[in-house]
Amino acid sequence: MILAPHEFVTLDTPYGPMRTHIVRPAAPGKYPGLVFYSEIFQITEPIRRTAALLAGHGYVVAMPEIYHEFLPAGEVLAYDQAGSDVGNKYKYEKELASYDADTRAVLDHLKSREDCTGQLGAIGICLGGHLSFRAAMEPDVRATVCFYGTDIHKGSLGKGQSDDSLARAAEIKGELLMIWGRQDPHIPLEGRRIVLARLDELNLRFAWHEVNGAHAFMRDEGARYDPELAMHLYRETLDLFHRSLGAGDR
Repeated sequence: MILAPHEFVTLDTPYGPMRTHIVRPAAPGKYPGLVFYSEIFQITEPIRRTAALLAGHGYVVAMPEIYHEFLPAGEVLAYDQAGSDVGNKYKYEKELASYDADTRAVLDHLKSREDCTGQLGAIGICLGGHLSFRAAMEPDVRATVCFYGTDIHKGSLGKGQSDDSLARAAEIKGELLMIWGRQDPHIPLEGRRIVLARLDELNLRFAWHEVNGAHAFMRDEGARYDPELAMHLYRETLDLFHRSLGAGDR
């Protein structure tokens, strides 16, 4: 599907203005909406390409700049040690309530758009995988994909490194797709088992995939990228969204 030009909107949040990137199909009509959370590096070229892939299958995709309190609008961190250090620093300096307020602002924007059906999903990678997990707690999110979400098993997201994500998981009403790399040192086996046990305890609707991949195996840049795995898991992702959110009115 042909895409419309890349769009920006600035959304008001209790913690300041937040630039949000929008990618959507060019064809007129209404489409389901996805909030797509980036890694700690913000809206990099690999993240843009993933957003374009999702939008090309019939979605309005909104990508918030997760560190809008700390960085100028449009700033992207490099995929190097310096960029990683800055991204991890802000990950633990940002208020947990600010992450949640950002989510609500993006979801409300999507619902207000003339080109959105109001059927909403969430997807995220790395830090974004944790943020999409929290987005799943919003009552209007019907389907969520979490790619190797960091800090969920440790409860260490945000300022004070004490989040309530697993405690609040009972609030999730939609369907989850949880994806992990078995060779990912950030979420070891014991960490994955903590998350799995909690989802089983709550009897949530979810699918669970552990694949032979390192951290960032979905990122189409760098030595850890696994295109075969990425293609397979994008199909799983799109199957979930198509089934749960519908095809829209093109």
